[in-house]
Amino acid sequence: MATPHSAGAGSRAAAAQALFMVLEQGRSLSQALPLVTSSLSGRDRALCQTLCYGVLRFLPQLNFVISHLLAKPLKKDLAILHSLLLVGTYQLIFLRTSDHAAISATVEAASLLQRSRQKGLINGVLRNVQRQREQLEAALASHDELQHNHPRWLADLIRSHYGPEQAEAIFSANNQQAPMWLRINEQRTDRAQYLARLAEADIGYHDESPLSSAIQLVQPVDVQRLPGFAEGMVSVQDLAAQHAAWLLNAAAGERVLDCCAAPGGKTAHILERQPDCTLIAVDSDATRLQRVHDNLQRLQLNAEVINGDAMQPDNWWNGEHFDRILLDAPCSATGVIRRHPDIKWLRRSQDIAVLAQLQADILDTMWSLLKPGGTLLYATCSILPAENSEQIAAFMKRHDDARQVAVAPTGSPDWQWLPGEHAGDGFYYAKLEKRT
Repeated sequence: MATPHSAGAGSRAAAAQALFMVLEQGRSLSQALPLVTSSLSGRDRALCQTLCYGVLRFLPQLNFVISHLLAKPLKKDLAILHSLLLVGTYQLIFLRTSDHAAISATVEAASLLQRSRQKGLINGVLRNVQRQREQLEAALASHDELQHNHPRWLADLIRSHYGPEQAEAIFSANNQQAPMWLRINEQRTDRAQYLARLAEADIGYHDESPLSSAIQLVQPVDVQRLPGFAEGMVSVQDLAAQHAAWLLNAAAGERVLDCCAAPGGKTAHILERQPDCTLIAVDSDATRLQRVHDNLQRLQLNAEVINGDAMQPDNWWNGEHFDRILLDAPCSATGVIRRHPDIKWLRRSQDIAVLAQLQADILDTMWSLLKPGGTLLYATCSILPAENSEQIAAFMKRHDDARQVAVAPTGSPDWQWLPGEHAGDGFYYAKLEKRT
């Protein structure tokens, strides 16, 4: 019969495997987690996810602690054990799991990882974390560069653009769990009705919201608990992302293109706000495009969904120009680190220039598909000017038939959200109109 400790070993072993895939193999956490959690119970799956997110948020501090307690780094066949030590150390220092449970279950996890001979090593390091916790925490506090828990290149870039005070706020927001925002399908219900249904389901929510479609929950819940989710009454979408459909403001009868559309949240919202437009959703990733189909089917919405490359419209475009285009451009995703902490460790400094060039190329290509008098809404989930304000400034120099339209409530020509502002993700919008 399994002991409580060995029963909890599965979630720790799965977390170590997922972290190994991210940190050693370069996979995204969203790719790794399903590969290692399929056999876990719902409770263990949730714990595994919590452990992975936590480790990736505080990775530099955890590595600092482990390096102080290991005689030499764990490499090659033992590298998986470094990931397991990250899991155990996170529990002891940040999660405040009971020492006995955290250590016992994590040591048992070594057996599940086929490393039974190293159980003594895992036990010894974690016992030292337990015994030396106060000294280790004091050592962490004395190293300023460990406090932000970001790679140095990214921390330096954020500081250079936003200054030290705002940068600290960004770091802090990135290392917290993001709130859960809902988008109600206003074709099917309204805010008052859906709030009543949440109250009936005993799901807490905040009353205030800048958008009638948006509801912030007090605590995240499983989507299957959301009233009317299966019937298409509600979706999960961050507040910042919900502004896309409102700013695009499609009208009845218009031809609308959602470029780089997967996974389809914005596609669906455009149709929820204006079901009488003709919407074409294009994305180059066939796997992610299936989620667009799934979302539209659940929400009972209709769009033409095309697997195509934005840079090669001749392969999918019928030649008829669009009234409105939403370009949710590929980007560094530095605005959604709190939802995807693996971004910090998978992104490289040299990626930014490559992404900025790709964005410029797609922008120019999409501009050629837009009618005179039409509107293009450029969006990213980045907070870096090279992908946002500087990108749009360069575009305006290349295109004398473009003018910017105010998008922010302040009347400014573009809108940069930072992580945590209005409880939303980091996001950028610029609205461009083609002169007639």
